[in-house]
Amino acid sequence: MRFMCMVKMDETPREVPQGLYDAMAAYDEEGRRTGVLELSEGLLPSAAGALVSAVDGKVKAVDGPFAEAKELIGGYAVVDVHSKEEAVELGRRLVQIHLDHIPDWDGTVEIRQIAEY
Repeated sequence: MRFMCMVKMDETPREVPQGLYDAMAAYDEEGRRTGVLELSEGLLPSAAGALVSAVDGKVKAVDGPFAEAKELIGGYAVVDVHSKEEAVELGRRLVQIHLDHIPDWDGTVEIRQIAEY
């Protein structure tokens, strides 16, 4: 079963401790070594992106940053596991890594099963 895990958080600029980068690298390395992690990437702030949407039957594109958004996706991973529970456990570990290095971090890992037709 494949799942996408999306790390959602606010974009308030903050100093990111090197320990968080190191812990994330170890988490990724373990996932790749065990064959669970297929893909994992961090995303640049929304100022480097855009939103494309349908408004009143027309396509509209707006450059970032996305001021009205409370939480944005800061990174994602695609995992291949045996159950949703296993994906949730990986998400718990990911949240804990953030809390271990940024104790006041507020965020969410949204876990969604990938449709495989």
